[in-house]
Amino acid sequence: MPLFPWVRQWGVVRPERAANAVGLGRDFTRLWAAYAISAIGSAVATDALALIAVLVLSSSALQVSLLAALGGAVGAVLALPLGPWIEFRRKRPVMIAADVGRFVVLLTIPVAYVMHGLTYTHLVVVSVFVAMGQVAFLGASGPHLRALVVPDRLTEANGRFESVLWTSSAVGPPAGGLLMSTLGPCVTVIVDASSYLLSAVGVRAIRTPEPEPPARTTGGGRWREIGEGWRHVFSDGTLRLLFVNTVSVSALIIAMSPVLAVMMLRELHFSPFQYGVSVGVPCVAGVIGARLSRRFARRGERRVLLGAGVARVLWLPWLPLVGTGWLGLAAVTAIHTGTVFFTSLFNPVFATCRIERTRHDRLARVLTAWSISNNVARAACTLLWGLLATLTTPRIALGVGAALLLLSVASLPWTAALDRTTPGVKAPGGEDIGTEKQRLHSP
Repeated sequence: MPLFPWVRQWGVVRPERAANAVGLGRDFTRLWAAYAISAIGSAVATDALALIAVLVLSSSALQVSLLAALGGAVGAVLALPLGPWIEFRRKRPVMIAADVGRFVVLLTIPVAYVMHGLTYTHLVVVSVFVAMGQVAFLGASGPHLRALVVPDRLTEANGRFESVLWTSSAVGPPAGGLLMSTLGPCVTVIVDASSYLLSAVGVRAIRTPEPEPPARTTGGGRWREIGEGWRHVFSDGTLRLLFVNTVSVSALIIAMSPVLAVMMLRELHFSPFQYGVSVGVPCVAGVIGARLSRRFARRGERRVLLGAGVARVLWLPWLPLVGTGWLGLAAVTAIHTGTVFFTSLFNPVFATCRIERTRHDRLARVLTAWSISNNVARAACTLLWGLLATLTTPRIALGVGAALLLLSVASLPWTAALDRTTPGVKAPGGEDIGTEKQRLHSP
């Protein structure tokens, strides 16, 4: 029996379509279920460490900002050697180890709280190890997905993951707030930790044998292996542009979020419930966009990457202009809805493009490098925008961020080739992707 009986099952198919049937069969359902459980747990525990720092340890605003920034940045730096380590190993054990490690580390928080030994330093250390686990999991999950799903189904698979992300983002934070209000400050951390353990069980249940990991090439040295992910990205014109665009857009949006919260709660006098509505309701648009991404991609990946890539940043310049009252709340919600919808259209196609343009013996290092860069950029921008909002006003800080987001559209691949059969990009079995797709579709 599948984990979720309403998920479409694949029946008897023609031999030439057998690979497609396997592509989104029971093992993908197991992987999807594991991701869904983990995503929901993390969404329930949104800002859990920051809330514990405030409610339990009475930490200052600076300490809370440092907790968020240092955890991601230090964890990313410590994760630098993980790229080569993941690349030349089977990916499923790495994913399981990353989940189990985060389960154990997070569980130390409620234990320390019960024993009256919880400290700010403890929260920082936990956030660092959780960030390292995230980098390891992301670095392994991309190559694992590529080996599990045939090329034609990657956009669909990534779209399903994106749907889960936005669904959990809509329901998780309100549920977490309710749990924390009724059962105490550490309950959401327990939920998050448990979700990682259940995710590890789901990944462990996958039965499809993994392909042999790529062989390590001799020579080059350790630092060359660590830097191979960035070298591969910057050697490909399309990946280079997408790297600059996605890292900068992600960092700026993350950095603007706490500034917007300050403006809404302090200057515009919205209630926490109203703020939650403005963040949660737009996630429904994310689910819709993710479900539509494959349909849009059929009309051309370039159109999606360029059109949605531009549209996802056109809404944010209106944020500094919003006012008070229900009209202001409606405006913020509409702005978030437009941003989320086009982001959810963009992300699955972008994720598929990144996988398809990367050689199978470089993919883990490319994804690890991308994740590390995201973490460092987000941490730096969060601190910078917090400082800018303090020295000026939240509206000015939001306006500067929105202006930079508009400029980011110049880094989209307007002229770079987006051909999915890029020469030199190899499928898991070593064949060129174009060759493999022809084989799958041949009568």
